[in-house]
Amino acid sequence: MKLQILAALTLALSANVALAGDVAAGKAKSATCAGCHGAKGISAVPTYPNLAGQKEAYLAQQIKDYKSGARKNPTMNAMVAALTDADIANLAAYYASLK
Repeated sequence: MKLQILAALTLALSANVALAGDVAAGKAKSATCAGCHGAKGISAVPTYPNLAGQKEAYLAQQIKDYKSGARKNPTMNAMVAALTDADIANLAAYYASLK
């Protein structure tokens, strides 16, 4: 049992390390996102979520879910359709880096 817990923790920690996108590339790619989510990831519209300061893994997963169709939102599904895995990692790193 202890070995299984240790293995699960090791796997979880190594998965987070693999994210580390390029913050500068994410900032450059974020111009399209700024229309709804704000220039610094803080939305002026109450119904649009703030992205600044969210966890990198969370952001990356949400974008991937929109891209795959696991999360349904016509606007977001269209906005992320052309993103590469690198784009997703970079955007997640950028927004996670903001306070």
